[in-house]
Amino acid sequence: MRTQTSVFIKNMVCRRCILAVEAVFESMSITPMSVSLGEVKLPAPISEAELLELNDKLKKKGFELIGDEKSVLLEKAKTLIIEVIHHKDEFDLKTNWSDFLSEKLGVDYAYLSHLFSTVVGITLEQYIIRQKVEKVKEHLFYDELSVKEIAYKLGYSSVAHLSSQFKKVTGLTPTAFKATHDIQKRNPLDQI
Repeated sequence: MRTQTSVFIKNMVCRRCILAVEAVFESMSITPMSVSLGEVKLPAPISEAELLELNDKLKKKGFELIGDEKSVLLEKAKTLIIEVIHHKDEFDLKTNWSDFLSEKLGVDYAYLSHLFSTVVGITLEQYIIRQKVEKVKEHLFYDELSVKEIAYKLGYSSVAHLSSQFKKVTGLTPTAFKATHDIQKRNPLDQI
């Protein structure tokens, strides 16, 4: 039986990030069992020297190894939120974020929420809203869906609810943002 170990990596937010991280491992002649957002599963532990080299190479690509348990937990929470909002075709309108995160991460939501607020500086709810707003911006920029369709797709109860949250975060209504078509007003997911 083979031993499996995981390394956790900060700032992985998209499929291209997975490819970039895979390339780093390949450059070190390390073959992962799997690479997903925020986590690389290896068939066996790697040495401290390899970890240092890996972290150095990852930093050059905009990533970073995560070592402590609390940071790993926070990165896993962020990754789950990003996966659901940005990489799922349909948003489950019944998603209760507190139940979803508690179940997926195996921790009490109150603990996770407190830890997140303390370390990240915003609440989990604010982080989720900011991620949803970035997804709304993406949809508006590509102009493939109406605001009503976007609201439904992202699980908002109404266009008014989406517009209210969007304006609180951006200072603009979705319609005003769409009129500007300013890509500079979009934020990288790893900086939210």
